[in-house]
Amino acid sequence: MKIFQISSEVNSGSVGRIAEHIGEKAIENGWDSYIAYARDNNPSKSKVIRIGGKADLIMHGLLTRFTDRHGFGSSSATKNLIKIIKEINPDIIQLQHLHGYYINIEILFKFLVEFNKPVVWTFHDCWSFTGHCSYYELAECDKWKSTCNQCPQTQEYPKSYIDQSLKNFEDKKRIFNSVENLTIVPVSNWIEDQVKESFLKEVEIKTIHNGIDIDNFAPQNTVNIKEKFNLSDKFVILGVASPWGERKGLKYFVELSKMLSEEYQIMLIGLSEDQIKSLPAEIKGIERTESVKELAEFYSAADVFLNPTLEEALGLTNIEAQACGTPVITFKSGGSPETINDETGITVEKGDVEGLHNAIRIIRENGKAFYADKCRKRAEEFFNKDDRFQEYLNLYYDILKLN
Repeated sequence: MKIFQISSEVNSGSVGRIAEHIGEKAIENGWDSYIAYARDNNPSKSKVIRIGGKADLIMHGLLTRFTDRHGFGSSSATKNLIKIIKEINPDIIQLQHLHGYYINIEILFKFLVEFNKPVVWTFHDCWSFTGHCSYYELAECDKWKSTCNQCPQTQEYPKSYIDQSLKNFEDKKRIFNSVENLTIVPVSNWIEDQVKESFLKEVEIKTIHNGIDIDNFAPQNTVNIKEKFNLSDKFVILGVASPWGERKGLKYFVELSKMLSEEYQIMLIGLSEDQIKSLPAEIKGIERTESVKELAEFYSAADVFLNPTLEEALGLTNIEAQACGTPVITFKSGGSPETINDETGITVEKGDVEGLHNAIRIIRENGKAFYADKCRKRAEEFFNKDDRFQEYLNLYYDILKLN
């Protein structure tokens, strides 16, 4: 059996790592695994194919800026990809992110209809059923439930100088409903609920939460990391994102830094150079790390992981923190609350800084040891990648009637 994935990246970033894990699980089950990607790749166990090149990404980006037709560039790159898919002749086509300036959705889906092989599409966000944006909670917009138009977020990713959200919405509705043997896999119950209110509500849906490598994300020795960043005598509040921005709640860390005493230390990972330079003195920050070991050490060194996200499909960082034995505080936003329970963290109303402050106080009073084993157990029971990504293989077998 052969699986062919189409992803913006492979074994890099959250979506790329998920594609890699699915490929690894397929290989374990005796499948041949192929991943076609647009950018950012680390070594993969699957056979990898580059889609287009840097120039194509730039041209598609410019098309988006000046026409708001994100997903309708990259014609040649998509046609070349289709030739490769035909040669490989996979049994299952697994789609990841289709946004990111690298694929032509109209050409791709026209081929998928003709190819007539089962298609599984993982939804990591909401781009597939809106006329422009990937998320809409922050904008408090629900036009996508009926018809997108006069988009309030054209200046957000994928940024455009004009608004063609109505045309994009109508085209996506037509294109994405054209494949009869399509199964949508939301990564959270929250996204599933959104899909059921969208123009894709009639498509087969099977929710599979993301999983992580619980061997890599596990409690670590933290002596070196604490000494390096002078954290040994501090109550460490950790934040991880890449990129940081309004959606990820960077401003709430800044506000909290003004409320906390010197006994606390906020540590942020994934910042840009400019963001690091503009941080208040009370906050320590570093750029993104591609080292899973180093990231696990940071999670383990933290007394609490804080994720004040305003829009989130699921929240893999919450899961990674718990796997390292660290409790989580997060806003009641998107799928983020699904990742924790009352024994492993605290949820706070969106935008409530005083609520975050109070939750930090509660975690400190209880002590990290109160949560550590429960956090690890939750990650092992519900978010082990071996279990979660086996669900994909079970789904493939079910679709192919091989189970």
